[in-house]
This record gives sequence, structure tokens and C-alpha cells, in this order.
Amino acid sequence: MSKLKLEILTPNGEIYNGEALSVTLPGEEGEFGVLSEHSSLTTLLDAGVIDIEKNDKSIESILINWGVVHVDEEKIVVLVEGAVAIRGETQSDISKALENAKELIESIKDNNPAIATVSAKLESAAQNLI
Repeated sequence: MSKLKLEILTPNGEIYNGEALSVTLPGEEGEFGVLSEHSSLTTLLDAGVIDIEKNDKSIESILINWGVVHVDEEKIVVLVEGAVAIRGETQSDISKALENAKELIESIKDNNPAIATVSAKLESAAQNLI
């Protein structure tokens, strides 16, 4: 399977920069997946979880509040206002990431009816890491 380059950027800096086999994004009109050689597009993103399938077939999840994505045949660039990567080497790192994710959800919960779905995906991602 071909790989694509993924960059996720926030006003505070880069949160992800690497290769991926596939990426699932929370589009304004629903979730959509991107593989290598995808048609070019630029679209808005809603609050949700970006799921990144890495080269080793593991999935990394990044919670976002909103943003925009540009996709071309080889690269995805995601610009978001706020994001939290749900990852860590230790239980303490994972707990801190989950706490930060819950704070991000709290900051946007009144603005988006899809927060229940985001919360469920966040809990599922947390269970897979523990």
C-alpha cells in the first residue's frame, strides 16, 4: 500500500508530521478517509478525531476542535485551532493526554452536536492505549 505525508499544525506548532497509510478526518459533512493518490480537495473540518493508520498498521488518534484540510495525491496538510494527540510512552503520559483532550472537548461542547461521538471515540482510543 502506498504511503502519504501528513502534517497537522496548530497555532502553537506542529502536532504531527510523518507518513501514513490512511487518514480518517472529521469533515464538515461527515467523516471521510484519505489514501495515497486521493483527488485534491480543500474542506472544513468539524470537531472530532483524526485517525492515522501508520506504517506498522497501528492507529494514532488526534482530537481536534475545528480546522481546514488540504489533500493532494501525496500529502495532507491539516490546520487546526486546537488539537491533542492521544499518545504516550507511560500511563502518566496517556492520562495527561486524555485530561488535555477532555479540556478541549469542554471548550467546544456547546458549539457542536457531534461532541458525544467525539467523546466515545476518545474513550475508545484511550482503551486501546491502556
